[in-house]
Amino acid sequence: MNTANKLTMLRVLLIPAFLVLLYLDLRYAALVVFIVASITDFVDGYVARHYNQITDFGKFMDPLADKLLTAAAMVWFVEVGMMPAWALLLVITREFSVTGLRLVAVDQGRVIAAGWSGKVKTASTMLAICLMLLPIPTLLSDLCVWVIVLTTVYSGVEYFIVNRDVFRSVS
Repeated sequence: MNTANKLTMLRVLLIPAFLVLLYLDLRYAALVVFIVASITDFVDGYVARHYNQITDFGKFMDPLADKLLTAAAMVWFVEVGMMPAWALLLVITREFSVTGLRLVAVDQGRVIAAGWSGKVKTASTMLAICLMLLPIPTLLSDLCVWVIVLTTVYSGVEYFIVNRDVFRSVS
């Protein structure tokens, strides 16, 4: 397993530790784990591209690891009343929809790479989650939820508009 894939697996392995710390009410420790896991996302992408370590495993597991990490945090936020369930549902719907779009495209021999708005969505979501793990005012926490929702919806709509031709050849 190459370095990039090891970093991706580290991110996946940090998710249970992150959740345990949250449930033990050790938010600052959970925040540190979340930050480390988030940093592995950026580092493994850099390592994979810079050292030509792009693999099928990495193409599959890297975005899945991101989704699992951010969803774990958002599920906890819903549970403790910091995020409405409809917001999480929007995020999950976007993720499944874009994944479905990519699967249809792959069936046509086409790969849909992560777009700029998807990268902005991931980075802003991770930053918003970090802020929400701090003792911030409710108004700022609500603003973080709206940043997550708006970047999620925008990037999802953009993926479908830019790649609408994928559905023209679906019978």
